[in-house]
Amino acid sequence: MSENSEAPGTGAAPGSTTPGPRPEPLRFFGTTWVDHSGGYGLRRAGAAIGSLAAAVGACYVLRFAFQGLEIADVDNFVGILVVLMFAICSAVAFRKTWEGFGRRPADPAREASLRGIKTIGFVGSLLAYFFRTFREAPGEGLHREEYEAALTRYEKRRSTRTGNPAARKRGKAAQSKRPKRT
Repeated sequence: MSENSEAPGTGAAPGSTTPGPRPEPLRFFGTTWVDHSGGYGLRRAGAAIGSLAAAVGACYVLRFAFQGLEIADVDNFVGILVVLMFAICSAVAFRKTWEGFGRRPADPAREASLRGIKTIGFVGSLLAYFFRTFREAPGEGLHREEYEAALTRYEKRRSTRTGNPAARKRGKAAQSKRPKRT
């Protein structure tokens, strides 16, 4: 989160008179997570229901895929490998998605290399999203922490910029050049 008013997503909103950092919008929630307004509770309920419905639908699709393997009369070993692959990839996707709600990735290149595993284990990502909606909007804690830190930095910078700095420097220089009286 940047508090530089020239950066996108910061500074005063168009038509707004309040300068400073602006909150980063969350998917499905916009900026309602800041003050829990604008149907925030309904959005959380909708996100929970939607992610659970998508996970159930995905499980049905995986079931049909597994039935296709049975119809193709593949060996039981192949069926077990497919089930294990989806289970392991779903567990990894759940863990990585859950961690992503609390902190930014330390190594974006590593996250990019896990994209394939997270795609295969999309059911785990959907379930992580579902369970996170019971606590907060997914990613709200991370965004709130960054937004409050940006507000603190902005207020600190703003409070230290009072007055004319050139006049202060001139005043200090003039005081140091004057001889002290004893």
